[in-house]
Amino acid sequence: MSVIVVGLNHRTAPVEMREKVAVPASRLTKAIHDLASREHLEEVVLLSTCNRTEIYARCTKFHSAVSDAITFFAEQASATPDDFSEHLYTYYDDGAVAHLFGVAAGLDSMIVGEGEILGQVRDAFQLAEQEGATGQSLARLFQHAVRVGKRARTETAIGRSALSVSSAAVALAEQKMFSLRGRNVLILGAGDVAEGMARALLGAGVGEVVVANRTRARATELAERVGGRAVALGDLSEVLETVDVLLTATDSTEVHVERADIEAVMERRAGTALLVVDVAVPRDVDPGAGQVHGVTLLDMDDLMAFTESSLHARRREVSKVQSVIIDELERFQLERTARQVAPLIAALHDRAEQIRLTELARFSAKLDALDTDARKVVEALTQGIVNKLLHEPTVRIKDAAGTARGELFADALATLFNIVEAFEPVSPELSLESDPAPES
Repeated sequence: MSVIVVGLNHRTAPVEMREKVAVPASRLTKAIHDLASREHLEEVVLLSTCNRTEIYARCTKFHSAVSDAITFFAEQASATPDDFSEHLYTYYDDGAVAHLFGVAAGLDSMIVGEGEILGQVRDAFQLAEQEGATGQSLARLFQHAVRVGKRARTETAIGRSALSVSSAAVALAEQKMFSLRGRNVLILGAGDVAEGMARALLGAGVGEVVVANRTRARATELAERVGGRAVALGDLSEVLETVDVLLTATDSTEVHVERADIEAVMERRAGTALLVVDVAVPRDVDPGAGQVHGVTLLDMDDLMAFTESSLHARRREVSKVQSVIIDELERFQLERTARQVAPLIAALHDRAEQIRLTELARFSAKLDALDTDARKVVEALTQGIVNKLLHEPTVRIKDAAGTARGELFADALATLFNIVEAFEPVSPELSLESDPAPES
């Protein structure tokens, strides 16, 4: 059995491709069951955010499992594997472990060190566990990944100077507008990213914050928390006539603002410019809206370019985080091998004890003639011989645990003594001391 990850992210695929394979929250449960039903995927966790969609799996056959994952992506995108295979990456065993550790630590994020991803990793596992799609292997892996993410943020400055997709989107809008002070802003969406943007807007001194969402009640709740007002989704066109900026961050699979809608709005705005920052994946705004006169449309790719120049301090911490990951990868490997070695050693000692008892039983007729003290001597003698014979191999295999040599010893021991290893279940604890709000 091996662990693999197959996925794509902001480094390997443009937003047009990422939105095709993104799995919205409303469809995650169905997608997990779909993946878990694939022949070669024994355990599955699906991590889908605005910047990545990744399948983590414990598999029976590497190539067949990768094929299962790629087929899922093709079906999700309504495309053929060849359409996006060049954008996919695949990692195997230790490579997959190291990749997940880097993701949890924030090194693989568009905004290096952002805290949202740690909560997303935790939530992705917990949903898969809730749906019965995981087992011991991925439980241990994701438990350790959360530990890595927390340690990276505790021992380094990778997550300092709070920066997230939400705050970066507002900063980008402020750069384009020179200032947001006194500007009226419409937020489309009412989830965690939308709330993050609303709070960032208050810090920027905006005029009015208007919130529109499919569910009016959620829009009202968010608007009340930030001192704004809520409107129905059907009132978008009317509100767009009066605002300076539109920020969108819904978890929807459909376009909410078409080019034709923007064209009609801009005619009524009498030449007043409109800035649109769409950080949803899939996108909320028709890309063609950016071609309408007076409209500046920015998406996740623009946000990525913007943040490139804002992360120098965090990048200086990357090498420190990498050291944490290397240390934790070695620890994970050691723990994994130790779990394999412990039951193997126990089975070896059980086998030796069975042989000892069988031989004593075979000579029971002669041993029965001995008095109690003599029988105790024989018992102690045979136990001593067994313990001395097993002492050296036991010490050597324990000392080598966590290394390639240790795995070689374990395989040889299991083969030579025909021992079937048994593994005990673990109860993963994936809680975070503080839960960062997840990205869309």
